[in-house]
Amino acid sequence: MTINMKIKSIRKEKNINQSIVADALGITVQAYSMKEMGRRPITTDELQIISQALKVSVINFSKD
Repeated sequence: MTINMKIKSIRKEKNINQSIVADALGITVQAYSMKEMGRRPITTDELQIISQALKVSVINFSKD
């Protein structure tokens, strides 16, 4: 499972809307959606912010 797919899976599991994570990143929901779909890269700084928004460790995003 790719990192973007893992992020999406965790977000859905925790019932967190894309808008919450997008707001944390300071980007639009559309831009965040593109990141979750793998159409835009996710930086290491963004991974840290996403992990905080989802209340998980960055380690949780590693590939299975």
